[in-house]
Order: sequence, then C-alpha cells, then structure tokens
Amino acid sequence: MKKVCFMILLLWLFVPSGVYAEKEVVHLSKCVDGDTAKFMIKKKVYTVRFLAIDTPETKHPKKGEEPFGKEASVYTCQRLTNANKIELEYDPNSEKEDKYGRHLAFVFVDGELLQSELIEKGYAKVAYLYGDYKYTDALKLEEKLARVHKRGLWNQDEVRRKKNYQEAESILEKIYQFLKSML
Repeated sequence: MKKVCFMILLLWLFVPSGVYAEKEVVHLSKCVDGDTAKFMIKKKVYTVRFLAIDTPETKHPKKGEEPFGKEASVYTCQRLTNANKIELEYDPNSEKEDKYGRHLAFVFVDGELLQSELIEKGYAKVAYLYGDYKYTDALKLEEKLARVHKRGLWNQDEVRRKKNYQEAESILEKIYQFLKSML
C-alpha cells in the first residue's frame, strides 16, 4: 500500500497535468496594442495579455501615448498578422486569467516567443511577475542586452526626443482645434 501511495505521489509531482503544458494553436481576431491581442480559441474570441512583459501605452486615458508605444503596437500587429502559426502557452506558475478576465499566456509566432522579440527590440520590459515563470530568466537576460545596447525604451535620448515630439504634436493639435473653433 505504501508503494502504491508513493508511486501515485511521484506521478502527481513529476508528470505534467496537461492543463498548461501544451501549446495551443490560435488565430488572430484583432490587434489591441503591444502586449495584448484578441484570439479565436475554440470558436470563441478571447483577449490575451502577454505574460511577463509590459509595453508602453498607446491609448491610456491618463498616460496617453508613451514613447515606443506605437512602435510596439505596430510590431506586434505585423508579427501576428503575417504569422503562419500562432500558439499560446499558459504557464503553470501563473493564473490563467487576470482580474480583467484576460487570458495570460506566452505567445509564439512561427515558433518564436513574441515577448522575447519585443524585449530584444526595446519595445517591452519584463514586468508583472507573480511567480517563477518558465521563460523569466531568458526574458530578463534579453532585457539586460537591450539595456546595454540602449535599444528602444532604454535609449533615454530617443525617449526624450519622442516625448518632446508627442508633446509638441499635442500642443499643435490644441492650437488647430482652437483656431478651427474661431472660424
């Protein structure tokens, strides 16, 4: 009896349950932003938040558009739109959904981890780690390399230039609206 219990315990501990272990092929329904998209999963559309990263905002009600937000969104959408195969992988050390009901998953585009690509280009940073996720170490290493090479978010001169441009653009838009209202 002890041997049977011991074997069951070993199987339970070391054999993957299959709930999160497999990658699931999905189809793009809609691009949302740099770290979120909608996918068709088993004939239903779900919003998926890319696990373990954060990209700058593009439509935030308070933050507005942040530097490199548009680039992250465009890159993500192009990769997903042109993909031959998109797969989601849920991490066993993460909740499957966040408090907003979005699925939390690693996203693979044609076999490549999209989160890693976004970090490599400086369009995302490692964030929202609430467990020891499968790809965390690789993503952190990719972020260190992006910082060293001053890519995207890590290039402060470029961030300042983009922020100044966006502020100037906003001021010009307000002036235009004001002048338009005067006519």
